[in-house]
Amino acid sequence: MSDSSDPPAQPPDPATECEFWLFGYGQPLIPIPSFGIHTYSLIIVILPDRRIPGFVTGYVRRFWQNPHLHINELRPAQIAKSPLTSHPSEDHRGTTSAPGRVVTLISHSFWATLTDPHPSFPSSKVWGVAYRIPAPKVAEVRAYLDIREINGYTIHHTPFHPADGRAPPINTLVYIGTPDNEQFVGPQDVQVLAEHIWRCEGPSGLNRDYLLCLDEALDGLKRQSHG
Repeated sequence: MSDSSDPPAQPPDPATECEFWLFGYGQPLIPIPSFGIHTYSLIIVILPDRRIPGFVTGYVRRFWQNPHLHINELRPAQIAKSPLTSHPSEDHRGTTSAPGRVVTLISHSFWATLTDPHPSFPSSKVWGVAYRIPAPKVAEVRAYLDIREINGYTIHHTPFHPADGRAPPINTLVYIGTPDNEQFVGPQDVQVLAEHIWRCEGPSGLNRDYLLCLDEALDGLKRQSHG
């Protein structure tokens, strides 16, 4: 099976960067009131000055990641500068014994080697939103992203295609829980996964609220993108 991904985007040069764009495909799409003050969302950390709906290619979105983050894993310098650590939790969508599930992106080429029980063939596009991070917030957001790496997510760069089709692709930063991280779960029976999400609850609320609110946000994104 061929991989229809774009060529990898080049990371921006920190020495010359004044702003950057962030691609949100999961939690950053969900309105803050859905979860309250314990939500570990980028939207709490920053107020982007632009928000553009669109998509990236070459990935598949799946609920194949545990949202594990333990305060003891943070380095002192990170604790001091991170806005997350005012509400640390061991697993903010479940518990240690029953961790919740959150979305991650899997490269299409790797996904094609797996047996995925999901009933539908995924689109070559993953829809989401590109947020422009203004220059005064760059250092703060990068500190936040450094914390997210502990959660099994690492920083990547990929071209983002605005939904209107008129603007050229934007080089965006995206954080992904790759298959080699400890919190990656991998393919699961869809019914078993659904029942697991339905049962799980953590300090940030019900795991099923995350799923349902993400579904609602993606429906809204579809309306924004197609009028």
